[in-house]
Amino acid sequence: MINKLCIIGVGLIGGSLARALRAGGHVREIVGYSRRLANLQLAADLGVIDYAEVSLAAAVRGADVVVLAVPVGSMADILTELAHLAFDGVITDVGSTKGNVVGAARTALGKRFPFFVPGHPLAGTEHSGVEAAQADLFRGRRVILTPLPETDPQALARVQALWKAVGAEVVEMSVEEHDRLLAASSHLPHMLAYMLVDMLVRRDDHRAVFAASAGGFRDMTRIAASDPVMWRDICLANRVELLAAIKQYRNDLGALVEALERGDGEWLEDTFARAKRAREALNDK
Repeated sequence: MINKLCIIGVGLIGGSLARALRAGGHVREIVGYSRRLANLQLAADLGVIDYAEVSLAAAVRGADVVVLAVPVGSMADILTELAHLAFDGVITDVGSTKGNVVGAARTALGKRFPFFVPGHPLAGTEHSGVEAAQADLFRGRRVILTPLPETDPQALARVQALWKAVGAEVVEMSVEEHDRLLAASSHLPHMLAYMLVDMLVRRDDHRAVFAASAGGFRDMTRIAASDPVMWRDICLANRVELLAAIKQYRNDLGALVEALERGDGEWLEDTFARAKRAREALNDK
């Protein structure tokens, strides 16, 4: 049981975590903190948090667990502020990149760094904001934790229990492996969706193109409706691994161009069949 949970940045992920923990009876009190006062008021009005604080010091005072649910580009500033505040709670985050967040936490927190547990729930929608928060968002979904050698075992156990309480599957990996895998499985697909929609909307006949679109186009580009600021920050934070994934994709796209130019139906069918088998196997998991 968490006596006091402090969520810094009450949006889709932070709000969904609050709703899930409350629905399961795993928390007694939830306080929200944000620099956006209107968002905090909405979170309180929706019953996602019990009350809001406009002072970070007041928000974390007495908190058992502090969850950083702000864009990854804002993590360093928040961690620096936290380092100067007096509280004994565990700190964790939900950021989509881990290398930059862990580096910022190590620099900012000093002796408190062992009580920071880096995390990333593999859940979300194309919608953003606390009004989109869902109590069942994490049920059956995977949450990656990337503890460091210095991580306090009890702090790690506390964060593991938090995510298991909301129905998530908790796995652990290194910071480096997380950023490499997520660049390919999440960050690259978002970039492809953004760039495809942007390419098409710049065509003179884009209205006709969109009018002619069917389910495949909508399924593939749904994530292009995600928060641009959040994804700008993710791109910059994980740009080394993302660039490697983009360059690999660019090379493979070049191979597709060459196959089309030479009219190589065998190459096309073999490639499509291999991708089909892989995708069908993914459906079975």
